[in-house]
Amino acid sequence: MDGQMMLCFPPPIRDNIDDFKVQTAKHPNLGSAPLRQHSEQSKDRASKRLSTESNGTSDGGVGSSTPVEVTALEESFRRFAIHGDTRATGKDMHGKNWSKLCKDCGVIDGKNITLTDVDIVFSKVKKKSCRAITYDEFKVALIDLAKKKYKEKTGEEAEAEVFKLIEGKTPVIAGVTRAVASPTVSRLTDPTKFTGSHKERFDDTGRGKGKAGRVDMVDTSGYVSGYKHRGSYEKKVNKPTEGKPM
Repeated sequence: MDGQMMLCFPPPIRDNIDDFKVQTAKHPNLGSAPLRQHSEQSKDRASKRLSTESNGTSDGGVGSSTPVEVTALEESFRRFAIHGDTRATGKDMHGKNWSKLCKDCGVIDGKNITLTDVDIVFSKVKKKSCRAITYDEFKVALIDLAKKKYKEKTGEEAEAEVFKLIEGKTPVIAGVTRAVASPTVSRLTDPTKFTGSHKERFDDTGRGKGKAGRVDMVDTSGYVSGYKHRGSYEKKVNKPTEGKPM
């Protein structure tokens, strides 16, 4: 074949078709299900996580896919549950926050309900292997306390009264401690009454002198330290001579 060009042709189309049939036989759903984009898959996972969190269930748990409306009582439960703990999720409440809730919301009155009663009810409703109570156990504890707090009312009325005390409430945060103004404190913080070396650190108005009040400065004026008539000699010597006879 001297002097002739050799032409290269692609493999027969039939061979490609046969290979596709073999792959389709191994994976029957390969050609039937359309491929979804990565963004659509991420949206599905996010919506599933939000729905499970709103229902208080995890992946694989039993719960409705529709979000559940949070009541005022449950919202207060979550606020007190996460108080003082950055790692808390708001799904359960420890004994310390439970006691604070009862105190801040007025459940503890010192007569019918005391701090001891609150601790006893907490230990009663929680599971033995747990150190916190869930929202359902929280409501059971409140119903138990309502019977003792409102003895003259029926069960439903007492329960409603206790729920009203907690609904919409948030943890009470203690303010910054203020200094108490007393004569002793005022005397100790008044620089005009300081003596000794401490007096030299402030001027007559009570303002600090800075470095001059901390470092021994050499006085070259010739006067004794603390002399009250300092500078009076120069005034006498340098009196004006106008009007006097020569």
